[in-house]
Amino acid sequence: MSITLTHTPRVAGAEAILTEDALAFIENLHQRFTGTRDALLAARSSSRRAASASGTMDFLPETAHIRQADWTVAEAPAKLRDRRVEITGPASPAKMAINALNSGAKVWLADLEDASTPTWHNVVDALVNLGAAARGTLSFTNPDGREYTLRQDAPLATVVVRPRGWHLPEANVLIDGKPAIGALVDFGLHFFHNAAHLAASGDGPFYYLPKMESHLEARLWNEVFTFAQAELGIPHGTVRATVLIETIPAAFEMDEILYELREHASGLNAGRWDYLFSMIKYFREAGPKFTMPDRADVAMTAPMMRAYTDLLVATCHKRGAFAMGGMAAVIPNRREPDVTAAAFEKVRADKAREAGDGFDGSWVAHPDLVPVCAEVFDSVLGDRPNQLERQRPEVEVTPAMLLDVESAPGKVTEAGVHANLYVAVAYTAVWLSGNGAVAIHNLMEDAATAEISRSQVWQQIRNQVVAEDTGNTITAELASAILAEEVERLRGEVDNAEVFAAYYQPAAELIGRLVTGQDGDFEDFLTLPAYQLLSTELVAP
Repeated sequence: MSITLTHTPRVAGAEAILTEDALAFIENLHQRFTGTRDALLAARSSSRRAASASGTMDFLPETAHIRQADWTVAEAPAKLRDRRVEITGPASPAKMAINALNSGAKVWLADLEDASTPTWHNVVDALVNLGAAARGTLSFTNPDGREYTLRQDAPLATVVVRPRGWHLPEANVLIDGKPAIGALVDFGLHFFHNAAHLAASGDGPFYYLPKMESHLEARLWNEVFTFAQAELGIPHGTVRATVLIETIPAAFEMDEILYELREHASGLNAGRWDYLFSMIKYFREAGPKFTMPDRADVAMTAPMMRAYTDLLVATCHKRGAFAMGGMAAVIPNRREPDVTAAAFEKVRADKAREAGDGFDGSWVAHPDLVPVCAEVFDSVLGDRPNQLERQRPEVEVTPAMLLDVESAPGKVTEAGVHANLYVAVAYTAVWLSGNGAVAIHNLMEDAATAEISRSQVWQQIRNQVVAEDTGNTITAELASAILAEEVERLRGEVDNAEVFAAYYQPAAELIGRLVTGQDGDFEDFLTLPAYQLLSTELVAP
Protein backbone atom coordinates (compact mmCIF):
# COMPACT_ATOMS: atom_id res chain seq x y z
CA MET A 1 0.00 0.00 0.00
CA SER A 2 1.36 3.44 -0.94
CA ILE A 3 0.21 6.98 -0.20
CA THR A 4 0.57 10.00 -2.49
CA LEU A 5 -0.82 13.53 -2.60
CA THR A 6 -2.30 15.26 -5.62
CA HIS A 7 -0.61 18.45 -4.43
CA THR A 8 0.21 20.53 -1.37
CA PRO A 9 -2.36 23.31 -1.01
CA ARG A 10 -1.34 26.96 -0.73
CA VAL A 11 -1.80 27.11 3.02
CA ALA A 12 0.74 28.61 5.39
CA GLY A 13 2.02 25.75 7.50
CA ALA A 14 0.83 22.98 5.15
CA GLU A 15 4.28 21.40 4.96
CA ALA A 16 4.29 20.98 8.74
CA ILE A 17 1.02 19.04 8.52
CA LEU A 18 1.75 16.89 5.47
CA THR A 19 5.01 15.46 6.73
CA GLU A 20 6.43 12.12 5.68
CA ASP A 21 5.84 10.63 9.13
CA ALA A 22 2.28 11.92 9.32
CA LEU A 23 1.44 10.52 5.89
CA ALA A 24 2.98 7.17 6.88
CA PHE A 25 0.61 7.17 9.87
CA ILE A 26 -2.35 7.84 7.55
CA GLU A 27 -1.19 5.04 5.28
CA ASN A 28 -0.98 2.69 8.25
CA LEU A 29 -4.52 3.55 9.33
CA HIS A 30 -5.79 2.75 5.85
CA GLN A 31 -3.86 -0.49 5.67
CA ARG A 32 -5.46 -1.69 8.89
CA PHE A 33 -9.01 -0.34 8.64
CA THR A 34 -10.08 0.21 5.02
CA GLY A 35 -11.41 -3.31 4.56
CA THR A 36 -13.62 -3.09 7.63
CA ARG A 37 -14.85 0.39 6.67
CA ASP A 38 -15.78 -0.82 3.18
CA ALA A 39 -17.66 -3.84 4.53
CA LEU A 40 -19.59 -1.68 6.99
CA LEU A 41 -20.65 0.77 4.28
CA ALA A 42 -21.88 -2.16 2.18
CA ALA A 43 -23.83 -3.46 5.17
CA ARG A 44 -25.66 -0.13 5.44
CA SER A 45 -27.41 -0.76 2.13
CA SER A 46 -28.69 -4.22 3.00
CA SER A 47 -29.90 -3.10 6.43
CA ARG A 48 -31.71 -0.14 4.92
CA ARG A 49 -33.43 -2.21 2.24
CA ALA A 50 -34.67 -4.69 4.83
CA ALA A 51 -36.09 -1.94 7.05
CA SER A 52 -37.74 -0.14 4.16
CA ALA A 53 -39.29 -3.36 2.85
CA SER A 54 -40.78 -4.20 6.25
CA GLY A 55 -41.68 -0.62 7.16
CA THR A 56 -40.31 -1.04 10.65
CA MET A 57 -37.23 -1.64 12.81
CA ASP A 58 -36.56 -3.13 16.22
CA PHE A 59 -33.91 -3.14 18.90
CA LEU A 60 -31.34 -5.82 18.11
CA PRO A 61 -32.14 -9.15 19.78
CA GLU A 62 -28.51 -10.27 19.56
CA THR A 63 -27.38 -7.36 21.75
CA ALA A 64 -30.14 -7.52 24.35
CA HIS A 65 -27.58 -8.65 26.93
CA ILE A 66 -25.70 -5.35 26.47
CA ARG A 67 -28.84 -3.30 27.00
CA GLN A 68 -29.75 -5.31 30.10
CA ALA A 69 -26.29 -5.44 31.68
CA ASP A 70 -24.96 -3.06 34.34
CA TRP A 71 -21.99 -1.13 32.94
CA THR A 72 -20.83 2.48 32.47
CA VAL A 73 -18.46 4.34 30.21
CA ALA A 74 -15.10 5.62 31.44
CA GLU A 75 -15.16 8.60 33.79
CA ALA A 76 -14.98 11.93 31.97
CA PRO A 77 -11.72 13.92 32.04
CA ALA A 78 -11.92 17.23 33.86
CA LYS A 79 -12.14 19.33 30.69
CA LEU A 80 -15.30 17.51 29.56
CA ARG A 81 -17.29 17.41 32.79
CA ASP A 82 -19.03 20.72 32.17
CA ARG A 83 -20.46 20.97 28.66
CA ARG A 84 -23.46 23.19 29.31
CA VAL A 85 -22.83 25.31 26.20
CA GLU A 86 -21.11 24.09 23.05
CA ILE A 87 -20.55 26.31 20.03
CA THR A 88 -20.19 24.73 16.61
CA GLY A 89 -18.38 25.94 13.52
CA PRO A 90 -15.61 25.24 11.04
CA ALA A 91 -11.94 25.33 11.99
CA SER A 92 -11.14 27.27 8.81
CA PRO A 93 -10.76 30.22 8.41
CA ALA A 94 -8.77 31.10 11.52
CA LYS A 95 -10.99 34.06 12.36
CA MET A 96 -13.99 31.78 12.90
CA ALA A 97 -11.89 29.41 14.97
CA ILE A 98 -10.70 32.24 17.21
CA ASN A 99 -14.22 33.60 17.64
CA ALA A 100 -15.44 30.16 18.71
CA LEU A 101 -12.57 29.64 21.16
CA ASN A 102 -13.17 33.11 22.65
CA SER A 103 -16.97 32.79 22.75
CA GLY A 104 -17.37 31.84 26.40
CA ALA A 105 -18.75 28.42 25.48
CA LYS A 106 -17.43 25.46 27.44
CA VAL A 107 -16.74 23.46 24.26
CA TRP A 108 -16.10 24.25 20.62
CA LEU A 109 -17.12 21.58 18.13
CA ALA A 110 -14.40 22.23 15.57
CA ASP A 111 -16.07 21.00 12.43
CA LEU A 112 -14.35 19.32 9.50
CA GLU A 113 -17.67 17.79 8.43
CA ASP A 114 -21.13 19.33 7.80
CA ALA A 115 -20.12 22.96 8.40
CA SER A 116 -17.02 22.75 6.23
CA THR A 117 -16.60 22.33 2.49
CA PRO A 118 -13.87 19.67 2.23
CA THR A 119 -11.62 21.41 -0.25
CA TRP A 120 -8.03 20.41 0.28
CA HIS A 121 -7.26 24.01 1.25
CA ASN A 122 -9.98 24.00 3.92
CA VAL A 123 -8.97 20.61 5.32
CA VAL A 124 -5.31 21.47 5.69
CA ASP A 125 -5.98 25.02 6.89
CA ALA A 126 -8.30 23.64 9.56
CA LEU A 127 -5.61 21.24 10.74
CA VAL A 128 -3.03 24.04 10.86
CA ASN A 129 -5.45 26.14 12.93
CA LEU A 130 -6.27 23.28 15.29
CA GLY A 131 -2.56 22.71 15.90
CA ALA A 132 -2.06 26.38 16.72
CA ALA A 133 -5.16 26.38 18.93
CA ALA A 134 -3.84 23.40 20.88
CA ARG A 135 -0.65 25.34 21.60
CA GLY A 136 -2.35 28.68 22.32
CA THR A 137 -0.72 30.45 19.39
CA LEU A 138 -3.61 30.86 16.95
CA SER A 139 -3.96 34.38 15.55
CA PHE A 140 -5.24 36.08 12.43
CA THR A 141 -4.89 39.50 10.80
CA ASN A 142 -7.71 40.68 8.55
CA PRO A 143 -6.88 42.43 5.26
CA ASP A 144 -8.22 45.64 6.85
CA GLY A 145 -5.66 45.31 9.66
CA ARG A 146 -7.93 43.99 12.40
CA GLU A 147 -6.17 41.43 14.56
CA TYR A 148 -7.76 38.36 16.11
CA THR A 149 -6.01 36.64 19.01
CA LEU A 150 -6.94 34.17 21.73
CA ARG A 151 -8.33 35.81 24.84
CA GLN A 152 -6.27 35.82 28.05
CA ASP A 153 -8.99 37.04 30.44
CA ALA A 154 -11.12 33.89 30.55
CA PRO A 155 -10.88 30.19 29.71
CA LEU A 156 -10.99 29.18 26.07
CA ALA A 157 -13.50 26.64 24.86
CA THR A 158 -12.32 23.04 24.99
CA VAL A 159 -11.83 21.75 21.46
CA VAL A 160 -13.74 18.68 20.26
CA VAL A 161 -12.95 17.89 16.63
CA ARG A 162 -15.56 16.44 14.28
CA PRO A 163 -13.91 14.54 11.40
CA ARG A 164 -15.81 13.54 8.30
CA GLY A 165 -18.13 10.54 8.33
CA TRP A 166 -17.08 7.07 7.19
CA HIS A 167 -18.67 7.53 3.76
CA LEU A 168 -16.75 10.60 2.59
CA PRO A 169 -13.57 10.37 0.47
CA GLU A 170 -10.51 12.59 0.40
CA ALA A 171 -9.61 12.89 -3.28
CA ASN A 172 -6.33 14.71 -2.67
CA VAL A 173 -4.82 11.86 -0.67
CA LEU A 174 -4.45 8.71 -2.72
CA ILE A 175 -3.96 5.24 -1.30
CA ASP A 176 -2.75 2.94 -4.07
CA GLY A 177 -4.12 5.52 -6.51
CA LYS A 178 -7.61 5.64 -4.96
CA PRO A 179 -9.13 8.40 -2.81
CA ALA A 180 -8.43 8.03 0.88
CA ILE A 181 -11.08 7.83 3.59
CA GLY A 182 -11.85 11.37 4.73
CA ALA A 183 -12.47 10.32 8.33
CA LEU A 184 -9.05 8.68 8.65
CA VAL A 185 -7.29 11.64 7.01
CA ASP A 186 -8.98 14.15 9.33
CA PHE A 187 -8.54 12.11 12.50
CA GLY A 188 -5.10 10.81 11.58
CA LEU A 189 -3.48 14.15 10.81
CA HIS A 190 -5.05 15.84 13.84
CA PHE A 191 -4.14 12.99 16.19
CA PHE A 192 -0.60 12.56 14.86
CA HIS A 193 0.33 16.21 15.34
CA ASN A 194 -1.60 17.04 18.51
CA ALA A 195 -2.38 13.97 20.63
CA ALA A 196 0.76 14.04 22.77
CA HIS A 197 0.50 17.78 23.42
CA LEU A 198 -3.22 17.63 24.23
CA ALA A 199 -2.80 14.58 26.45
CA ALA A 200 -0.03 16.26 28.43
CA SER A 201 -2.19 19.32 29.14
CA GLY A 202 -5.39 17.37 29.80
CA ASP A 203 -7.09 18.99 26.80
CA GLY A 204 -7.74 15.90 24.71
CA PRO A 205 -7.69 14.68 22.12
CA PHE A 206 -11.49 14.78 21.98
CA TYR A 207 -13.72 13.98 19.00
CA TYR A 208 -17.31 14.12 17.79
CA LEU A 209 -18.20 11.14 15.55
CA PRO A 210 -20.85 11.76 12.87
CA LYS A 211 -23.21 9.77 10.63
CA MET A 212 -22.81 6.35 12.20
CA GLU A 213 -25.49 3.77 11.49
CA SER A 214 -24.52 0.86 13.76
CA HIS A 215 -22.58 -0.19 16.83
CA LEU A 216 -20.19 -2.00 14.51
CA GLU A 217 -19.18 1.36 13.05
CA ALA A 218 -18.57 2.56 16.61
CA ARG A 219 -16.47 -0.56 17.19
CA LEU A 220 -14.36 0.42 14.20
CA TRP A 221 -13.75 3.88 15.65
CA ASN A 222 -12.79 2.27 18.95
CA GLU A 223 -10.28 0.06 17.15
CA VAL A 224 -8.87 3.13 15.39
CA PHE A 225 -8.47 4.95 18.72
CA THR A 226 -6.86 1.92 20.35
CA PHE A 227 -4.37 1.46 17.53
CA ALA A 228 -3.56 5.17 17.21
CA GLN A 229 -2.88 5.56 20.92
CA ALA A 230 -0.62 2.50 21.01
CA GLU A 231 1.22 3.56 17.85
CA LEU A 232 2.10 7.00 19.24
CA GLY A 233 2.60 6.00 22.86
CA ILE A 234 -0.50 7.77 24.16
CA PRO A 235 -2.04 6.08 27.22
CA HIS A 236 -5.01 3.90 26.33
CA GLY A 237 -8.29 5.66 27.07
CA THR A 238 -6.93 9.18 26.62
CA VAL A 239 -9.19 9.80 23.61
CA ARG A 240 -12.80 10.73 24.32
CA ALA A 241 -15.53 10.61 21.70
CA THR A 242 -19.09 11.91 21.61
CA VAL A 243 -21.32 10.24 19.03
CA LEU A 244 -23.97 12.10 17.09
CA ILE A 245 -27.15 10.04 17.07
CA GLU A 246 -28.29 11.49 13.77
CA THR A 247 -29.47 8.39 11.93
CA ILE A 248 -32.54 6.31 12.67
CA PRO A 249 -30.64 2.98 12.92
CA ALA A 250 -28.25 4.54 15.46
CA ALA A 251 -31.26 5.51 17.60
CA PHE A 252 -32.00 1.81 17.97
CA GLU A 253 -28.41 1.09 19.07
CA MET A 254 -27.54 3.82 21.57
CA ASP A 255 -26.56 1.41 24.34
CA GLU A 256 -24.53 -0.69 21.95
CA ILE A 257 -22.69 2.32 20.50
CA LEU A 258 -21.70 3.52 23.97
CA TYR A 259 -20.69 -0.02 24.93
CA GLU A 260 -18.38 -0.44 21.95
CA LEU A 261 -16.71 2.89 22.77
CA ARG A 262 -17.01 2.55 26.55
CA GLU A 263 -13.28 3.07 27.23
CA HIS A 264 -13.32 6.18 25.03
CA ALA A 265 -16.97 7.35 25.15
CA SER A 266 -18.01 10.73 26.46
CA GLY A 267 -21.63 11.05 25.38
CA LEU A 268 -24.28 11.18 22.70
CA ASN A 269 -25.77 14.15 20.87
CA ALA A 270 -29.31 14.59 19.58
CA GLY A 271 -29.44 16.32 16.21
CA ARG A 272 -32.57 17.13 14.25
CA TRP A 273 -32.18 17.67 10.51
CA ASP A 274 -29.84 14.76 9.83
CA TYR A 275 -32.01 12.49 11.98
CA LEU A 276 -35.15 13.40 10.01
CA PHE A 277 -33.23 13.13 6.75
CA SER A 278 -32.10 9.67 7.78
CA MET A 279 -35.66 8.58 8.45
CA ILE A 280 -36.73 9.66 4.96
CA LYS A 281 -33.71 7.97 3.42
CA TYR A 282 -34.05 4.76 5.39
CA PHE A 283 -37.77 4.27 4.73
CA ARG A 284 -37.95 5.79 1.28
CA GLU A 285 -39.85 2.87 -0.26
CA ALA A 286 -42.06 2.28 2.79
CA GLY A 287 -44.99 4.40 1.66
CA PRO A 288 -46.95 7.47 2.75
CA LYS A 289 -46.92 6.73 6.50
CA PHE A 290 -43.35 8.05 6.62
CA THR A 291 -44.20 11.30 4.80
CA MET A 292 -43.20 14.21 7.03
CA PRO A 293 -44.83 17.61 7.35
CA ASP A 294 -42.94 20.69 6.15
CA ARG A 295 -39.61 20.67 7.96
CA ALA A 296 -40.41 23.96 9.69
CA ASP A 297 -43.35 22.18 11.36
CA VAL A 298 -41.37 19.21 12.69
CA ALA A 299 -40.48 20.39 16.18
CA MET A 300 -38.53 18.55 18.83
CA THR A 301 -41.82 18.27 20.72
CA ALA A 302 -43.32 15.94 18.07
CA PRO A 303 -44.01 12.53 19.66
CA MET A 304 -41.36 10.69 17.64
CA MET A 305 -38.76 13.34 18.50
CA ARG A 306 -39.70 13.26 22.18
CA ALA A 307 -39.24 9.48 22.13
CA TYR A 308 -35.82 9.90 20.52
CA THR A 309 -34.54 12.55 22.94
CA ASP A 310 -36.01 10.90 26.05
CA LEU A 311 -34.36 7.62 25.10
CA LEU A 312 -31.05 9.40 24.50
CA VAL A 313 -31.03 11.11 27.91
CA ALA A 314 -32.10 7.95 29.73
CA THR A 315 -29.51 5.82 27.94
CA CYS A 316 -26.67 8.27 28.47
CA HIS A 317 -27.25 8.85 32.16
CA LYS A 318 -27.74 5.16 32.88
CA ARG A 319 -24.29 4.63 31.37
CA GLY A 320 -22.54 7.65 32.91
CA ALA A 321 -22.34 9.47 29.58
CA PHE A 322 -23.31 13.04 28.74
CA ALA A 323 -26.50 13.80 26.84
CA MET A 324 -25.99 16.76 24.53
CA GLY A 325 -28.88 18.73 23.06
CA GLY A 326 -29.37 20.05 19.56
CA MET A 327 -28.54 23.16 17.60
CA ALA A 328 -29.78 26.70 18.05
CA ALA A 329 -28.95 28.05 14.60
CA VAL A 330 -30.20 31.63 14.98
CA ILE A 331 -27.93 34.43 13.79
CA PRO A 332 -28.59 37.85 15.34
CA ASN A 333 -29.79 40.41 12.82
CA ARG A 334 -29.00 43.85 14.14
CA ARG A 335 -31.12 45.44 11.40
CA GLU A 336 -34.19 43.60 12.72
CA PRO A 337 -33.96 43.64 16.53
CA ASP A 338 -37.58 42.56 17.02
CA VAL A 339 -37.06 39.50 14.82
CA THR A 340 -33.87 38.64 16.69
CA ALA A 341 -35.54 39.06 20.09
CA ALA A 342 -38.37 36.74 19.08
CA ALA A 343 -35.90 34.18 17.78
CA PHE A 344 -33.89 34.35 21.01
CA GLU A 345 -37.04 33.63 23.01
CA LYS A 346 -37.64 30.51 20.93
CA VAL A 347 -34.06 29.46 21.58
CA ARG A 348 -34.51 30.06 25.29
CA ALA A 349 -37.66 27.93 25.35
CA ASP A 350 -35.96 25.16 23.39
CA LYS A 351 -32.96 25.10 25.72
CA ALA A 352 -35.26 25.16 28.76
CA ARG A 353 -37.00 22.05 27.43
CA GLU A 354 -33.64 20.31 26.96
CA ALA A 355 -32.33 21.27 30.41
CA GLY A 356 -35.61 20.21 31.98
CA ASP A 357 -35.45 16.86 30.21
CA GLY A 358 -32.03 16.13 31.67
CA PHE A 359 -29.63 17.13 28.92
CA ASP A 360 -26.20 18.15 30.20
CA GLY A 361 -25.68 20.90 27.64
CA SER A 362 -26.61 22.07 24.19
CA TRP A 363 -25.36 23.56 20.94
CA VAL A 364 -25.40 27.09 19.58
CA ALA A 365 -24.16 28.40 16.23
CA HIS A 366 -23.32 32.01 17.16
CA PRO A 367 -21.37 33.59 20.04
CA ASP A 368 -24.34 35.85 20.91
CA LEU A 369 -26.35 32.76 21.82
CA VAL A 370 -23.75 31.47 24.31
CA PRO A 371 -25.08 33.58 27.23
CA VAL A 372 -28.68 32.69 26.32
CA CYS A 373 -27.96 28.97 26.49
CA ALA A 374 -25.72 29.37 29.54
CA GLU A 375 -28.41 31.26 31.46
CA VAL A 376 -30.91 28.45 30.92
CA PHE A 377 -28.56 25.65 31.92
CA ASP A 378 -27.15 27.67 34.82
CA SER A 379 -30.67 27.94 36.23
CA VAL A 380 -31.00 24.15 36.21
CA LEU A 381 -27.46 23.04 36.99
CA GLY A 382 -26.45 25.73 39.45
CA ASP A 383 -22.96 24.87 40.67
CA ARG A 384 -23.12 21.31 39.33
CA PRO A 385 -21.10 20.70 36.13
CA ASN A 386 -23.76 18.39 34.69
CA GLN A 387 -26.81 16.37 35.68
CA LEU A 388 -25.52 12.83 35.15
CA GLU A 389 -27.25 11.86 38.40
CA ARG A 390 -30.62 12.65 36.82
CA GLN A 391 -31.84 9.22 35.85
CA ARG A 392 -34.94 8.74 33.72
CA PRO A 393 -36.31 5.34 34.88
CA GLU A 394 -39.79 6.31 33.74
CA VAL A 395 -38.70 6.41 30.10
CA GLU A 396 -39.95 3.44 28.11
CA VAL A 397 -39.57 3.86 24.36
CA THR A 398 -40.82 1.33 21.85
CA PRO A 399 -39.86 0.97 18.18
CA ALA A 400 -43.30 2.22 17.20
CA MET A 401 -42.76 5.41 19.18
CA LEU A 402 -39.46 6.14 17.42
CA LEU A 403 -41.08 5.56 14.01
CA ASP A 404 -44.34 7.40 14.65
CA VAL A 405 -44.06 9.93 11.82
CA GLU A 406 -47.81 10.00 11.25
CA SER A 407 -48.53 11.72 14.58
CA ALA A 408 -46.15 14.62 13.91
CA PRO A 409 -48.24 17.80 13.74
CA GLY A 410 -48.01 19.98 10.67
CA LYS A 411 -48.85 20.12 6.99
CA VAL A 412 -47.21 19.52 3.65
CA THR A 413 -47.53 22.70 1.61
CA GLU A 414 -46.39 24.06 -1.71
CA ALA A 415 -44.88 26.95 0.22
CA GLY A 416 -42.76 24.37 1.99
CA VAL A 417 -41.55 23.01 -1.35
CA HIS A 418 -40.53 26.54 -2.34
CA ALA A 419 -38.65 26.99 0.95
CA ASN A 420 -36.92 23.62 0.69
CA LEU A 421 -35.73 24.13 -2.87
CA TYR A 422 -34.54 27.67 -2.18
CA VAL A 423 -32.50 26.55 0.82
CA ALA A 424 -31.13 23.43 -0.90
CA VAL A 425 -29.85 25.42 -3.87
CA ALA A 426 -28.64 28.40 -1.84
CA TYR A 427 -26.71 26.23 0.60
CA THR A 428 -25.23 23.94 -2.04
CA ALA A 429 -24.07 26.91 -4.10
CA VAL A 430 -22.19 28.47 -1.22
CA TRP A 431 -20.82 25.04 -0.28
CA LEU A 432 -19.46 24.70 -3.81
CA SER A 433 -17.78 28.07 -3.41
CA GLY A 434 -15.82 26.71 -0.45
CA ASN A 435 -17.91 27.73 2.57
CA GLY A 436 -19.80 25.04 4.52
CA ALA A 437 -21.37 27.29 7.18
CA VAL A 438 -23.96 29.42 5.41
CA ALA A 439 -26.23 32.18 6.72
CA ILE A 440 -29.71 31.85 5.18
CA HIS A 441 -32.69 33.86 6.47
CA ASN A 442 -31.07 34.58 9.85
CA LEU A 443 -30.09 30.95 10.44
CA MET A 444 -26.64 29.39 10.28
CA GLU A 445 -27.12 26.35 8.08
CA ASP A 446 -24.89 23.39 7.30
CA ALA A 447 -25.15 20.37 5.04
CA ALA A 448 -27.85 18.75 7.20
CA THR A 449 -30.30 21.49 6.22
CA ALA A 450 -29.76 20.89 2.52
CA GLU A 451 -30.13 17.15 3.06
CA ILE A 452 -33.52 17.33 4.77
CA SER A 453 -34.69 19.97 2.29
CA ARG A 454 -33.93 18.01 -0.86
CA SER A 455 -35.03 14.67 0.62
CA GLN A 456 -38.42 16.02 1.66
CA VAL A 457 -39.18 17.11 -1.89
CA TRP A 458 -38.04 13.73 -3.24
CA GLN A 459 -40.31 11.97 -0.74
CA GLN A 460 -43.29 14.17 -1.57
CA ILE A 461 -42.90 13.47 -5.28
CA ARG A 462 -42.57 9.72 -4.74
CA ASN A 463 -45.65 9.55 -2.51
CA GLN A 464 -47.70 11.94 -4.69
CA VAL A 465 -48.49 14.14 -1.71
CA VAL A 466 -51.18 16.78 -2.14
CA ALA A 467 -50.15 20.22 -0.89
CA GLU A 468 -52.66 21.47 1.66
CA ASP A 469 -52.29 25.12 0.76
CA THR A 470 -52.91 24.77 -3.00
CA GLY A 471 -54.48 21.35 -3.53
CA ASN A 472 -51.82 20.53 -6.11
CA THR A 473 -50.20 17.12 -6.21
CA ILE A 474 -46.45 17.47 -5.79
CA THR A 475 -44.99 15.94 -8.93
CA ALA A 476 -41.60 16.04 -10.57
CA GLU A 477 -43.00 18.56 -13.06
CA LEU A 478 -44.34 20.82 -10.30
CA ALA A 479 -41.09 20.59 -8.34
CA SER A 480 -39.11 21.45 -11.48
CA ALA A 481 -41.30 24.50 -12.08
CA ILE A 482 -40.90 25.64 -8.46
CA LEU A 483 -37.17 25.05 -8.66
CA ALA A 484 -36.98 27.29 -11.72
CA GLU A 485 -38.83 30.03 -9.80
CA GLU A 486 -36.49 29.77 -6.83
CA VAL A 487 -33.42 29.79 -9.08
CA GLU A 488 -34.65 33.04 -10.63
CA ARG A 489 -35.27 34.43 -7.18
CA LEU A 490 -31.69 33.58 -6.24
CA ARG A 491 -30.43 35.08 -9.48
CA GLY A 492 -32.02 38.35 -8.41
CA GLU A 493 -30.34 38.16 -5.00
CA VAL A 494 -26.85 37.34 -6.31
CA ASP A 495 -25.40 40.48 -7.85
CA ASN A 496 -22.47 38.75 -9.56
CA ALA A 497 -23.30 36.88 -12.78
CA GLU A 498 -20.01 34.99 -12.76
CA VAL A 499 -20.58 33.77 -9.20
CA PHE A 500 -24.10 32.69 -10.12
CA ALA A 501 -22.90 30.78 -13.17
CA ALA A 502 -20.01 29.16 -11.31
CA TYR A 503 -21.88 27.98 -8.23
CA TYR A 504 -25.64 28.56 -8.25
CA GLN A 505 -26.32 27.11 -11.68
CA PRO A 506 -24.53 23.80 -11.02
CA ALA A 507 -26.11 23.67 -7.56
CA ALA A 508 -29.56 24.09 -9.09
CA GLU A 509 -28.88 21.40 -11.67
CA LEU A 510 -27.68 18.99 -8.98
CA ILE A 511 -30.67 19.62 -6.70
CA GLY A 512 -33.00 19.23 -9.66
CA ARG A 513 -31.54 15.82 -10.48
CA LEU A 514 -31.65 14.68 -6.87
CA VAL A 515 -35.24 15.65 -6.08
CA THR A 516 -36.78 14.39 -9.32
CA GLY A 517 -34.85 11.13 -9.42
CA GLN A 518 -33.02 11.87 -12.66
CA ASP A 519 -29.95 10.16 -11.22
CA GLY A 520 -31.91 6.97 -10.58
CA ASP A 521 -32.37 5.86 -6.99
CA PHE A 522 -32.25 8.24 -4.05
CA GLU A 523 -28.73 9.62 -3.53
CA ASP A 524 -27.61 8.67 -0.02
CA PHE A 525 -25.63 11.87 0.57
CA LEU A 526 -25.85 15.19 -1.25
CA THR A 527 -22.22 15.87 -0.43
CA LEU A 528 -20.98 12.92 -2.49
CA PRO A 529 -22.07 14.22 -5.93
CA ALA A 530 -21.45 17.79 -4.75
CA TYR A 531 -17.84 16.85 -3.95
CA GLN A 532 -17.40 15.93 -7.61
CA LEU A 533 -18.52 19.44 -8.59
CA LEU A 534 -16.00 21.36 -6.55
CA SER A 535 -14.17 23.62 -8.96
CA THR A 536 -10.63 22.77 -9.98
CA GLU A 537 -9.47 25.97 -8.32
CA LEU A 538 -10.65 24.56 -4.99
CA VAL A 539 -9.43 20.99 -5.39
CA ALA A 540 -6.17 21.50 -7.27
CA PRO A 541 -3.39 24.11 -7.09
